[in-house]
Amino acid sequence: MSIDAAAPGPLTARTVDIPDPGDLLATLPVEGISWVRRGDGMVAWGEVARRDTSGPDRIDEALRWWRRATRHATVRDDVRVRGTGLVAFGSFAFADDAGAGGALIVPRYVVGRVDGRSFFTVIGAGGVDEVSLPDALADGAPPCPMPEVEVSLGDEAEWRTAVSAAVKAIGTGEVNKVVLARAVEAVAHGPLDVRAVLARLAADYDMCWTFQVDGMMGATPELLARVDHGLVTSRVLAGTIRMTGDEMGDLARAAALARSSKDREEHSYAVGSVTQVLASHCASVNVPDEPSVLHLPNVMHLATDITGALSQPVGALDLVRELHPSAAVCGTPTLAAASVIDRLEGLDRGRYAGPVGWIDAAGDGEWCIALRCAEMDRDDPTRLRLFAGCGIVAASDPASEWAESEAKLEPMRAALGA
Repeated sequence: MSIDAAAPGPLTARTVDIPDPGDLLATLPVEGISWVRRGDGMVAWGEVARRDTSGPDRIDEALRWWRRATRHATVRDDVRVRGTGLVAFGSFAFADDAGAGGALIVPRYVVGRVDGRSFFTVIGAGGVDEVSLPDALADGAPPCPMPEVEVSLGDEAEWRTAVSAAVKAIGTGEVNKVVLARAVEAVAHGPLDVRAVLARLAADYDMCWTFQVDGMMGATPELLARVDHGLVTSRVLAGTIRMTGDEMGDLARAAALARSSKDREEHSYAVGSVTQVLASHCASVNVPDEPSVLHLPNVMHLATDITGALSQPVGALDLVRELHPSAAVCGTPTLAAASVIDRLEGLDRGRYAGPVGWIDAAGDGEWCIALRCAEMDRDDPTRLRLFAGCGIVAASDPASEWAESEAKLEPMRAALGA
């Protein structure tokens, strides 16, 4: 179902307090939507409305549709925390010409927990019937056992050639930085229950956002934009080193990462691209002088949290439209980097490295970059593509970039049991 300006029934949402549901992912009665970090967030299921988009204006089209859909909405919200009331979840393609453009989805049911408050939302078109949480979950079933999953190895020689060509393009001055991605195919020998995959990701990478929106799933560490009552936050990640499991050795590696001129150069381009956009909408922007080191189970990243106070009423998806693609997933200058990607990468990224997240009726929301993820084949849910990308600068080494990409594939490989 799609809603447009002539839709017969306005959207209606009802949010109430509920007792703490415990593990949010365990409340999903079927494969649905996930947006969970450190145990908090939202899960959702059912579909009241959706808008599929494509092409260069895919985010603009979705935003216009959402504004029409919410203009005459009736919202009764007894909780009033982040994510309550009328919400939609979305996922958009990285490139303008990608086969899968993107979608905004309005779910039927949402269960969430934010800042110690637990809530349940029911959404309808033209009215909301009184549905209790137990009734909504009555048809639930435990996740199916994980089938055997085979994941291809990828072509290392082809990757090294692409990285070498990117370094050459940097050397000639065509670009300063370019982000190259690779994909590997995965095949499940039996039905794949996404809930089991999400549970593993959430357990292993609780500092990341464990997401599943419209067949795109993963555990991403990178926040593109969060807007919450006039405050905007973005977490930029660029510059990576693999963890070894040796505590003392990894501390030394973290210090080396923080000092690395190659990684700091890569990071600075990404920070600059985000700061420039936020500064145009904020009275003030806070950018730390030095990046921190974010420790994840498989890798460490240079990280910078950028914050600002909006000086004008700008919504989360408006900022996403301007921020994407950032230098963290494309390169710099943007158009030149995109051209190098088209020439060297040899794949359709689909929604990998594109925006994924949620938006509410006021325009607030939280959007990340779809990283450490897999995209399920729409025609065959036993087939997936797993993605990883690396930022290439003048000092990049093809062998090291292959090792980094392998580390970035680990979360999804492990979650699939491969």
